This record gives sequence, structure tokens and C-alpha cells, in this order.
Amino acid sequence: MTGLAQFAAQLLAGEIEVVDLTSPLHAGTPILQLPPQWGQTQPFQLEEISRYDDRGPAWYWNNIRTGEHTGTHLDAPNHWVTGKDAEDVAQIPPGRLIGPAVVIDKVREATADPDYLLDVEDLEEWQAQHGELPAAGWLLFRTGWSSRGDDPASFANADENGAHTPGVTPAAAAYLAKTGLLGFGVETVGTDAGQAFGFSPAFPCHEAVLGAGKYGLTQLRNLDRLPVTGAVVIAAPLPIVNGSGSPARVLALVAR
Repeated sequence: MTGLAQFAAQLLAGEIEVVDLTSPLHAGTPILQLPPQWGQTQPFQLEEISRYDDRGPAWYWNNIRTGEHTGTHLDAPNHWVTGKDAEDVAQIPPGRLIGPAVVIDKVREATADPDYLLDVEDLEEWQAQHGELPAAGWLLFRTGWSSRGDDPASFANADENGAHTPGVTPAAAAYLAKTGLLGFGVETVGTDAGQAFGFSPAFPCHEAVLGAGKYGLTQLRNLDRLPVTGAVVIAAPLPIVNGSGSPARVLALVAR
């Protein structure tokens, strides 16, 4: 049996589990809220075209309207000014949308402190226990934040000082940019912390990671179902020409 045939047989037998890391996409899906002086993304909307009726007797279909960065989505390098001359989402080679994945778990810390920041020391400690971060792979940051994903207010966790959600320090973002990773995935609305507008530089994960030609994955779910190492992640955005990102179906393959 060839390698691919064996892989298919393992999928059919349930020896390899497919774990969906994608948040449902609907009108109540949390979206990023920017200060009012800036442009805003559109919430997800379905507009019915026909539903087995006089507009189309045998078919049901919809128009959709939303922003590129709605729900579980991929950030392409050109999403940020530091990557403005890099790939748009349609230019990403398909081979770079699949790779090994590892999980760093900071649920306890983020539960105690919503503004928790992953730092270089955390990354080094993780590697001392589990080995180097995977070349051409994904680092997934588990915080438990996806448990808030069905409540936009709780998910944003905002007050008069802005959102309070976990993220990474500027030093950790710079560290990740220098690795061989494909990208960095999170459970929150974006790869940066809610208070990252006040960091130096502001929004350091976008600045460093996208500027290094890597990718971001956001609003992931079910990271608790993945092993610390050993999963494979497939991120499938729409190939939007000139797009800065796209909603994506993100799947993990896990040997059971």
C-alpha cells in the first residue's frame, strides 16, 4: 500500500481524526472593532437569493457580505504595512497552507489575567521540554478564549480602555518572526493582544510576523483536542486576488 493510500485508509478507519478548529460563521460571529475614526469591517451577512420558490423553484442560495478578516481567518503578509510588498492571500503557495502544528497552553495564565502576554521565556521553556518549533509549521497559542466565542461582548472583553484579551509581547513577536514557522494561530479575534495598540511597536505580532512573510490564524477553536506536538494543520482560505486575508476552514489531523 502506498503512503497516500495508507493515509486514506487510516482516515476511513478513524486512526487519524480530523478536528475542526473553525468557529461557525454567522451574523453573530465576533468581529474586530476599531476606533471610530478608522474604517470598519462588516459583520457576516447572508442575503437570500432564492429558496425553492418563485425566485428559483429547485434551488436555495445566498449572497454573502463580510470582511476578509471575519471569524476564523488567515492574515496574509500584505495585511500589514511591514508586509505590503509581500504575498496577498491568493499568492500563498498551497504547500504553505499545510504543516505540522504544536500547541503552547497558557489557559491558566489567561484565565487569571485576560491581558496575559506570551513572552520569549515561555517560548524557550516550551522548547526545552518539547523540542524546537517546527520548521514550516504552525505554533498555536491556547488560552481558552474560544469558550467566549458565542458571546461577542465577552469575547471582546472591552471597557473604556479598550479590549482585554491575551497576546504576545513585542519581544516574543520578534522572536517568532525569526523562526522557520509558517505562522502563528490564536483563539482571539486577532493575533495581537487587546491592548497591543499601546505597545512599542504597536500591534507587534502583525508588525513582526506578517512583516517576516508569515501568516496569522485567528478565532480558532478546539485546541484542547490537539496534542502538544504531532498534529498537522490545514488552513484553507479563499484565494481572493489582491486580498489581505480570508475567512478559512482550518482543520487538524491527529493520530489516535
